[in-house]
Amino acid sequence: MSVSQKTLLAGVACGVLSLSLIYAAPALAQTPALAQTEGAAKASPAADTEEVVVRGFRKSLGQARALKRNSDIVSDVIVAEDMAKFPDLNLAESLQRLPGVAINREGGEGRRVSLRGLGPDFTRVQLNGMEVLGNVDSPMDSRGQTSRDRAFDFNLFASDLFNKVDVKKSFSAEQDEGGMAGTVGLYTAKPFDYKPGLKGAFSLQGGTNSNTEDFQKRGAAMLSYNHDGKFGALLSVAYGERQTQEQGYNTYGAGNQKALAANVSKLSASDQALATAGLLVFQRGNRLSVWGSNQTRLGITTALQWRPVENLTLTLDALHGEFTNKRDELHLATRASVGSTVLGTAMTHSGIPASAQKAPSLNSIQYDEYYSVLYADVDNTVFATETRRQKAENTFDQVVLTADWQVSDTLNINGHIGKEKSTYDLPYSDKFYMEAFGGLITDYTQDPYYGRNTYKWDTTDPNNYRAHEIDFFSSYQTTELENAELNAAYAYGDNLTFKAGLSYRSFGNSGRQYTNDDLLKAEWENGTWGTRPDDKVNSYYKLFTGHKDQSWVIADFDKALTYYGVTRTVNWVRNADYSVTEDTSAAYAQVDFKGMLGGRPVRGNVGLRGYETELTSEGFMSVNGTSKPVTTSKTYSGTLPAFNLVVEASDNVQVRLAASQNLNRPSLTAYAMNGTVSNDTTTNTITVSTGNPNLEPYTSDEYDLGVEWYFGRVGMVTGGVFHKDIDNLVVSKKVTNVSYAATGLPEGLSTGVTANSTVNEYTRPINLNNVKLTGFELSGQTDFVFLPAPFNNLGMVANVTFIDTTTINSVQGVDVKGPLWGVSDVNHNLTIYYETAKWGARVSENFRSDYPIDGGGFASTTYVDAAAFWQVTPSLRLTLDGINLTDEKEIQYNSFWPGGNSARGAKRLWNTTTSGRTVFVGLNWQF
Repeated sequence: MSVSQKTLLAGVACGVLSLSLIYAAPALAQTPALAQTEGAAKASPAADTEEVVVRGFRKSLGQARALKRNSDIVSDVIVAEDMAKFPDLNLAESLQRLPGVAINREGGEGRRVSLRGLGPDFTRVQLNGMEVLGNVDSPMDSRGQTSRDRAFDFNLFASDLFNKVDVKKSFSAEQDEGGMAGTVGLYTAKPFDYKPGLKGAFSLQGGTNSNTEDFQKRGAAMLSYNHDGKFGALLSVAYGERQTQEQGYNTYGAGNQKALAANVSKLSASDQALATAGLLVFQRGNRLSVWGSNQTRLGITTALQWRPVENLTLTLDALHGEFTNKRDELHLATRASVGSTVLGTAMTHSGIPASAQKAPSLNSIQYDEYYSVLYADVDNTVFATETRRQKAENTFDQVVLTADWQVSDTLNINGHIGKEKSTYDLPYSDKFYMEAFGGLITDYTQDPYYGRNTYKWDTTDPNNYRAHEIDFFSSYQTTELENAELNAAYAYGDNLTFKAGLSYRSFGNSGRQYTNDDLLKAEWENGTWGTRPDDKVNSYYKLFTGHKDQSWVIADFDKALTYYGVTRTVNWVRNADYSVTEDTSAAYAQVDFKGMLGGRPVRGNVGLRGYETELTSEGFMSVNGTSKPVTTSKTYSGTLPAFNLVVEASDNVQVRLAASQNLNRPSLTAYAMNGTVSNDTTTNTITVSTGNPNLEPYTSDEYDLGVEWYFGRVGMVTGGVFHKDIDNLVVSKKVTNVSYAATGLPEGLSTGVTANSTVNEYTRPINLNNVKLTGFELSGQTDFVFLPAPFNNLGMVANVTFIDTTTINSVQGVDVKGPLWGVSDVNHNLTIYYETAKWGARVSENFRSDYPIDGGGFASTTYVDAAAFWQVTPSLRLTLDGINLTDEKEIQYNSFWPGGNSARGAKRLWNTTTSGRTVFVGLNWQF
């Protein structure tokens, strides 16, 4: 289905929903038996009214609607129906059902959230009122493995631990500054959430995935005790084990390549001319790839609540999370080694003795109008298999003490103090390479985003391989946050509430990397490859048959290390190490108001927030090849006004207006005080390349206008436009002939370089770019209670978001006007559900249109999930969940400018994978 068809589908769904609601309105108005959820308008009383008990998915929709309706800011909410009954297996997958939310997936599971067109770095995530630290976890380098940023990976926690998630889309002064896209709030259950007495629940699930065919298990248990609202304790535990596997086809290094005339003699004269002139665009290599993992996830929450007097509540929350991932990454690749002559997939290796190689030959090619090669038949090229083993350990701990003191009828004081620590460790991420020679036919004509390889040699025969190289890598990151907040609210009459507060946040991120590469490679470089008996892999090879297209030889890592007598050792890479600390103090004043405007009720808030941040960046500069430590600091401050207004235009319709300023702090890598200083005395040239701790935060002017119509038990239709003017986005920029003092680096790093020295080339990230972002959201949900039985148990939830952005991107050193990287211009969701007191089912579709990134982009995706339940007894429920039922492809492409053409060039395959369908069956028991 094309993007336009999917967008049309979303529009039709919302249109049908709107028409259904219009025609249903009289019927709804004439049905006094419909119970109203809290916050909804009451139906007119009638003598024959019966209570309708709302349960299940409808109940959670109604509760979420009430919270959205009563909020003074633009927001959306998801509520768990009951303990251990969050509506999706993954929090990110739940969030993608909301208007304006898009996610990316890892191994088929939701990972990160983009909100209203802005990426994960712009979305602040809070847990029980405290900001959640960035936790990065991906097996793929192209998806940001081991990178440091401000985003949060939602696959760290099982959804069973949470009972509410809200998304604040507009800013108010009482919110922490930051999170320019919005704030996602995660909330764990509390004992006072439940009636006095003992309450518990547990759930068990088992399932499998079509790629792994393993037995996946999940379990969760909660136990809560509430002693008459005076003391309460709650404990919850969630545990899961699963295997994932993404497999597919990927390429690397697209670009114009020159071929030697001797290697293309079999081509036509015109094709020879193109190849030798370097006008043809080849991929430097391609790979059949599999990323497999064995995941273990553990989450534990505890909550203690104490109400020593009626007007004071103390809550102590503690959360521990562990996500361990043992991975295998396997590739069968064409290998373009350093110093090789590239013929698309054909090459010679400068380190291989001439007697051991044959001249590569490009037998035939096909290419498109961009001269991008789509088909190549090659002989005598170099192949490599990569066996990668990796262990990723992600842990998270949070403790927060919250107090809420209702001093009097008019004065409330509340606040919290807490601490978090997160570690992301890769104790090992090691690679073993083998190489071989042979012929290959690569064909992109059948599918531009999935190549078809025909191997002219036996990829399963170990005698065709030789050991080439072993690489060792380790990485360790630690992130810590300390947070204290104190707020006061004074109610002046019924219509005004004055609020003020202070907060302090100390955020720190640090880490180290260790490497030891190119073990065994000396055998190649000194020209002795293949001359020793132990170069062969027969003693430690394994045959990998897990890829659907081809089988090949891989290494048994432990046997190989033993065979070669190699001990795993690594060395600290100082130039890759840095730490960033941010200490922020903030204060705000806000007035919440209620009143009448033009005879209609209004409510809202207006306020101002001030902040001051002290940034310290520590790192290492490579000065003429020698690492030297550098520390810099910076302080900046500002104020942020915010205004939110809700006008109740009628009993069931309200209009929202919001205007504010907000900020987003740049990425940690941009702040990093790492780089190089080179003073070439022979040419009297000084060059500097570094991060920039003097960067200013991104700032934005934000506006929202929306209309909301509420009706029935769960029904609503909402629409709104939003706009953001964003300044100070960071770009990498090179300038010439500036003073050394302008770099901000200390004197004495390089001999002879003083503050007055002229730096001939200075490259660093700077605040330069701006973005204009405009969007439109349309959403609705309803029961079809006006339909005849049994169709009156049907319901639908639908939304669509359109986003338009304009900015300046640097593409291959040229500034080009275009959309903001990472933004999908269309997102839509559709859920159809059928629910009775005894059983129910729902199917959900999520669409995200394609979006560009630096060097390429991601193609559009449509994910389909389903869930069903059978309420066997009032306490026992059986469940069935299906995730990614269509086994959707994740397609990442790269782009290039062929031959210096000033127009954007072709899109070529970068990485295409599938992760398989996952199905779980389970039970949930409440007591």
